Amino acid sequence: MKIDLTELYDEYGRYIYHLCLKLTRNKEEAEDLMQDVWVKVVRYSGKMDGVDRMKAWLTTICMNTFRDRYRKDVRRSKHVMNQPDTLDVPILDLVPSDMPTPVEMVEQNDIQVMVQEKISLLDGIYRTTIEYFYVHQYSLIEIADLMKVSIGTVKSRLFRAKKYLKELMMDDTSVQEYVTA
Repeated sequence: MKIDLTELYDEYGRYIYHLCLKLTRNKEEAEDLMQDVWVKVVRYSGKMDGVDRMKAWLTTICMNTFRDRYRKDVRRSKHVMNQPDTLDVPILDLVPSDMPTPVEMVEQNDIQVMVQEKISLLDGIYRTTIEYFYVHQYSLIEIADLMKVSIGTVKSRLFRAKKYLKELMMDDTSVQEYVTA
């Protein structure tokens, strides 16, 4: 089923405009925001076949576009105190999302690879203890049962494993360069 964008605009255009106006409280900004929203709608029109609730989908696009524009303005001004007096959105909605940026995801992946490489260099007992605790997220009691040792032994192995891992990381110049870059 192909969605006709003209019909979509006819049906929801006024609603989106009024939502933009409510968010910005300024006619010119509302028109700019609405234009950005419809540009996104056109851009993602190929993915609309799977949308069950069109009004909710359009509202989400509008809200996200408004937040993006506001964040960009805040970043530009460098001061949150310059926020518009007429802003009709809770300030917590304007806080940047917890989703990592693509750069952060690449950095996180690089660090993960470095750490995994160094973990593989640990002695077997320490590597296993770290993997049980951090990778598989077993409790100290579960690790003690699996390894047939006391909880105190698990704690000391975990402590030593982290110490050795830190030493391996700090001895590697490529890791130091990556962290300090």
